[in-house]
Amino acid sequence: LRPEQRPQIIPSPIDARIDRWYVQEGQLLKKGDTLAFLSEIKTDYLDPDIAPRTREQVVAKEGAIGAYRDKAAALENQIANMEAQLALKKQQVQRKMEQVRFKIQADSADLMQAIIQDSIAKVQYERARNLFERGIDPRSKVEDRQAKLQETRNKIVAAENKLNANRTELRITRVELSAIQAEYSEKIAKARSEIAAAVSQQYDAESDANKLRIQTSNYAKRASFHYITAPQDCYVTKIVTPGIGETIKEGEGIVSIMPADYNLAVELYIDPMDFPLVYDKRRNSEVRFIFDGWPAFIFSGWPGQSFGTYTGEVVAIDNEISTNGQYRILVAEKAGSPPWPAALRVGSGAKGILLLNDVPLWYELWRQLNGFPPDYYENNLLPAESIKQKTPVQLIK
Repeated sequence: LRPEQRPQIIPSPIDARIDRWYVQEGQLLKKGDTLAFLSEIKTDYLDPDIAPRTREQVVAKEGAIGAYRDKAAALENQIANMEAQLALKKQQVQRKMEQVRFKIQADSADLMQAIIQDSIAKVQYERARNLFERGIDPRSKVEDRQAKLQETRNKIVAAENKLNANRTELRITRVELSAIQAEYSEKIAKARSEIAAAVSQQYDAESDANKLRIQTSNYAKRASFHYITAPQDCYVTKIVTPGIGETIKEGEGIVSIMPADYNLAVELYIDPMDFPLVYDKRRNSEVRFIFDGWPAFIFSGWPGQSFGTYTGEVVAIDNEISTNGQYRILVAEKAGSPPWPAALRVGSGAKGILLLNDVPLWYELWRQLNGFPPDYYENNLLPAESIKQKTPVQLIK
């Protein structure tokens, strides 16, 4: 009656070769008993240690994942160190620039002082020359004033050169600061690129490791397919693919079994005209059976006087008509009625007789001639005395 209680063919879960049988036809098996042993025929699975070796690959990939993770962490530390070095270098260069600025300020002051001294020396030289021309001062004094003037002019040139040198040094320091910033920015960017590459390689390794884990599980699961076991307590009815060394494809049947514990049901087909007869077990739709191999004497119209018939009740009705133009119903053993024969097996023939209501013989002949649906039992009919006659409707002409 139930799907798991019906005969079935156990298929091969893999493409394989039959190496050994553990059962024979007609043998009773318990759930989990081994029926046969299969060996691999595909080249991808011929290695007997394929699962352990795949686990070793998983371990290697996990090591690579750790290495990529450590590399990324080391690069992060390297970036932090380079950023600290950049800040220190910038601080040093900026302090140097401040010192150069102070020098420029001092040189500018020295230059201004030299220019002032030059102006004073020039006035003194002009005064000494006028006095010399007038015969007041001697020539030596004019020559001293001229030497003093030349000395102040040399100081102006020296101060200008020193100021220009410091200004040049300031410009060089600014360029140096930009160069340091560019150099460390390039190094940091390269390190970040290497971190991204390491993280990407880590993800690729994790993906490969997951694939290998899946393959390992698949290999271990496939290894369990080498032994074909009984899915439930059953009898071996037929070896579908006999022999040793036979190759079978995935899904191809190996052995046919019949469950040891089952509830029998009879499959009947009824004409659409008789479909109203059939009800579910709540309506007690009763069927009488004659089983092949058990003698019976039938008295048509008197089921109680018949001998060798067995009682059943409808448990399932198809809602769609079958290809043969009839409706299929399933009838199981009725509780409280005489049990069906213990030797009855799946596939035995049976003839069903669906019981109708008790009617006169002339009524049944009249129903069959006119093709009317038969009378069937109703449990909720009102008693006859509760039905009252009503006044007939008068016809108006």
